[in-house]
Amino acid sequence: MARKSIGESNGAGTGSGSAAVLDMEARLTEDHHQSLVLWLRMLSCTVRVENEIRSRLRTHFGITLPRFDLMAQLERHPEGLRMGELSQRMMVTGGNVTGITDQLEEEGLVVREPSPEDRRAFVVKLTPAGRKAFGKMAAVHEQWIIELFSALPASSKDMLIDLLSQLKQGLNDRLPNERK
Repeated sequence: MARKSIGESNGAGTGSGSAAVLDMEARLTEDHHQSLVLWLRMLSCTVRVENEIRSRLRTHFGITLPRFDLMAQLERHPEGLRMGELSQRMMVTGGNVTGITDQLEEEGLVVREPSPEDRRAFVVKLTPAGRKAFGKMAAVHEQWIIELFSALPASSKDMLIDLLSQLKQGLNDRLPNERK
């Protein structure tokens, strides 16, 4: 008897005429541990949503997801953030943050100012034009997220939020304190 993949056992697959989508779960079988199935299901959903958002940001605003993310961090901190703080918050290297900041600065969306606490460091802030541009993008981005999660009723979203909060707390309790 052939083992079914997880996608086959739950009805996931491609319909006639639809393009095949690479799914992280496709290699799994019913013999795989439930935790592995859950991990790959979460990862598959995350990658699908992230890829769609990347594509829409590029198409509608001509911006990359990392540039949008950097602007989102700065929107939350009007006083600005040092480059190292941006790197930590975005979980990317300092070189990546520098490159993204350089691009946004050239477009007049962010500005670097000397740090009041450390003359060797700079604080990055959104410019008024950057705030305006980000405000427009963020409003549209929020609608995209609402659309992409529309298959779930509010009660299911609440349940998933609670369950993922429990998982995050369990991970925080078991793992080192970095990148919580």
